[in-house]
Amino acid sequence: MRVAGGNEKGRRLKGAVSPGTRATTERVRAAIFNILDPERYQGGRVLDLFAGSGSLGIEALSHGAGWADFVEWDRRQSAVITSNLETTGLASRGRVHRLDVLQALQSLPGAYDLVLLDPPYKMGGLDDLLEKIASQAGLIVDGGVVIAGHSKREDLKETYGPLQLTSHRRYGDNVVDFFVYKQDSDRSQPQGASQETLGGQNTGEDENQSW
Repeated sequence: MRVAGGNEKGRRLKGAVSPGTRATTERVRAAIFNILDPERYQGGRVLDLFAGSGSLGIEALSHGAGWADFVEWDRRQSAVITSNLETTGLASRGRVHRLDVLQALQSLPGAYDLVLLDPPYKMGGLDDLLEKIASQAGLIVDGGVVIAGHSKREDLKETYGPLQLTSHRRYGDNVVDFFVYKQDSDRSQPQGASQETLGGQNTGEDENQSW
């Protein structure tokens, strides 16, 4: 497994060492950061939940994010993230928190420009978690982005409070949904999301398009 892009492109990363941990594939990571407008996170703060190997947060740092907090409860996987930060030369720009995700949402400093989560598919309850993320005061800056990976068998809503779905992408069995945090906007219709991306099965043909 390698960093897919940015300044540290090609650097090797350690992957999953604990049962039940599923690393986000290089293809999906590359697609996420091809789609995502760099101005939304460059120089900003990133939160990587269910971090596993840390590959998503490290990808964000490689593409220019200023700081990343990695949340991973499993002791062995936490050690993998620390190792990956060291081998990519990014240790000074990130910290690993061995916390439960719900504890982390309440205890971390917040003001994140980008929140990344790709939890185990068998976990379930992603709807409830996104509701908690959306309702956590100060967690996400206005205009910040939440990116949620999940199985194609799980459908997410178009809005979670101030979180509004803007893009829905499918890559094989993997689905990636992009949400923007709009604190004071009209939430009756997600902004910037076409009916095709909301309702269709986008297979990533236009994955190089930024938004």
